[in-house]
Amino acid sequence: MARVETVRGPVDTAELGTTLMHEHVFVLTTDVQANLPDPWDEDGHVADAVDKLKVMADLGVRTIVDPTVIGLGRNIARIKRVNEQVDINIVVATGIYTYDSVPFYFRTRFAREGENDPMVDLFVHDITEGIVETGVKAGLLKCAVDELGLTPDVDRILRAVATAHRMTGTPITVHTHPGTKRGLDVARVLIDEGADPHRVVLGHSGDSQDADHLQELAEIGFVLGMDRFGLDYAITAAQRAEVVIELCRRGFAKSMVLSHDAACHIDWVDDAVRPMFLPNWHYGHIHQHVLPALREGGVTDDQIDDMLVGNPRRYFEAAGT
Repeated sequence: MARVETVRGPVDTAELGTTLMHEHVFVLTTDVQANLPDPWDEDGHVADAVDKLKVMADLGVRTIVDPTVIGLGRNIARIKRVNEQVDINIVVATGIYTYDSVPFYFRTRFAREGENDPMVDLFVHDITEGIVETGVKAGLLKCAVDELGLTPDVDRILRAVATAHRMTGTPITVHTHPGTKRGLDVARVLIDEGADPHRVVLGHSGDSQDADHLQELAEIGFVLGMDRFGLDYAITAAQRAEVVIELCRRGFAKSMVLSHDAACHIDWVDDAVRPMFLPNWHYGHIHQHVLPALREGGVTDDQIDDMLVGNPRRYFEAAGT
């Protein structure tokens, strides 16, 4: 059987179970955290993350995919410490998150004749050897193409991700901006680079109510990330559910995965105001509120099983050995 790398080691894809395909444990601005007058409470935040992930596990979630990479404060040693205390599979990623420019480190480190881009070497090392000294191997690749589109540096990163995908067979998730139809830009580059669309999640597709556009991407073969349930500031929860219902009605349940894009702790949002403005942005929202709404809209249990179990399993299976 195929296997996928997790924080606790390789897992048979048949054992992934109910999988939320885009969740974070921590998203941090690390250089700010390192310079704040109030020090980071490592033990307290780890304990809080354990408690929140246990709630998710109690709801029946067996696996989360955490696409936290360079640019989002990735710290795999901290994730390991959390995962030692909660029985859930966590699949982590390699890649770079930026909307415009590469990190300064890579500005003068670029592909020379006969060599890979250094980003490719980093990504492949994370996948095949492990991330720094943790021994944890990345189970997917992650990058972003947002409203600014394919700047030269974003294009470079996307192509580096595609190269590492070809070299290792590891699947990809791309943060996209469906309002500007950036999924089509991603499609053009990745297909040009020989990537398999069936192994690519177009993240945040659920930010759009344009079912025709999303159908176009699904027909190419991409997996649609309907993955921001609870982030109700730009599009309502009902609207997010409605587009999933419509795509299921059109026969595309096998082209979607569900998630919240939530985190145990994200320092981009003040903890004091988050509950007031985003009360449903938590790991339990899909099971407690979204699935009942989908069923009421005519989505069948088999279709829900595809989006939560079957599609994640198929996405990862070609990555296994």
